[in-house]
Amino acid sequence: MKKIKIFTIGFTKQSAESFFGKLQSAGVKRVMDVRLNNISQLAGFAKKDDLAYFLNSICGIDYVYLLEELAPTKEILDEYRRRKKSGWPDYKRKYVELITYRRVEEKLSREMFDRGCLLCSEDVPDYCHRRLAAEYLKRKWGGIEIEHIL
Repeated sequence: MKKIKIFTIGFTKQSAESFFGKLQSAGVKRVMDVRLNNISQLAGFAKKDDLAYFLNSICGIDYVYLLEELAPTKEILDEYRRRKKSGWPDYKRKYVELITYRRVEEKLSREMFDRGCLLCSEDVPDYCHRRLAAEYLKRKWGGIEIEHIL
């Protein structure tokens, strides 16, 4: 089995120039958006349609939205936001249960993740579901290296 590399990145607290430059430098082939809400004005340059355009035009990178596969539910996310860091253990458990229930490892192609980058808003992966998703896929599929682009 060929080893693959999955990247993760968050777009907040950085400029568009830095964001797109980091993706290009890392050699990302596809950005996989795992946000529940990707059309908010707060997303700035990372709003779904704008992001897909910029990724392709600036970097030649594909874009795919994985709402039904890897985004959290509104209920799980809202509960976590109310409790923030103290709610992380519950959020982590519920999110992993959700993607286990969804059987994402059976519905998604391992190959599509090769040099793919899971995108969310959090600037670091410590308390972000993109890290949990990458680690889950690594456990299920094996042969995966994860790199968090900071």
